[in-house]
Amino acid sequence: MVRKTKEEAQETYNTLLDAAEKVFAERGVTSTTLNDVATAAGMTRGAIYWHFKDKNALFQAMCDRAFLPMEALLNEIVSAPLKDPLAGLKELNVHFLNLVTGNPRQQNVFDIIFHRCEKNSELIFFSAESEKRDECLAKVQAMIQQAVDQGQLHPDTDTWIAMQASHAYVIGIVHEWLEDSSAYCLMQHAEDMVDIFMAGLVARPPLKKSKPAEQGCNMRQASGQN
Repeated sequence: MVRKTKEEAQETYNTLLDAAEKVFAERGVTSTTLNDVATAAGMTRGAIYWHFKDKNALFQAMCDRAFLPMEALLNEIVSAPLKDPLAGLKELNVHFLNLVTGNPRQQNVFDIIFHRCEKNSELIFFSAESEKRDECLAKVQAMIQQAVDQGQLHPDTDTWIAMQASHAYVIGIVHEWLEDSSAYCLMQHAEDMVDIFMAGLVARPPLKKSKPAEQGCNMRQASGQN
């Protein structure tokens, strides 16, 4: 067998990810087999196993490729001390919404995760993704803490809750917009929508509670605030 060049191997890798996006969107993640992906890519199962050990690894790589631009922007923003942390948070959220709106790959992958991926399936993606998600959200929380330190937010702001609210807000916008992307132009209104949240955060930030967490609440919050 002739050894593939690095360029040929990368082309095969990307073709398999493209095929995975297409088949996962059509059949759902649980119902899709590696053979389905190989057939859609016009390749053999051996080509898949050359690059991915199983379906979970394939799915993870598909998501990583889609999320890389977002992670790159986040790392760029937090890599240096921010003169205006709230402006940085706004930039991050607006860019995120614009990226999803203007990039079909982003839309496809989010649509697969939201609507075509059963979280109780055999995939271990969500446990691995949870760790990466927590790492990214910790960086966002650090930005909000900088805003507190610089006097942009109330000194008693609960930065963990503020971070969770910011994340839930933009993810919720994307989730609802993908239900009917023809309803309005998200790219046109992204900045205004983020400004609504930022204005609320500044005017009435969540404040730390002195009382213990209520019984039955998820205790991840307590650990996240330490």
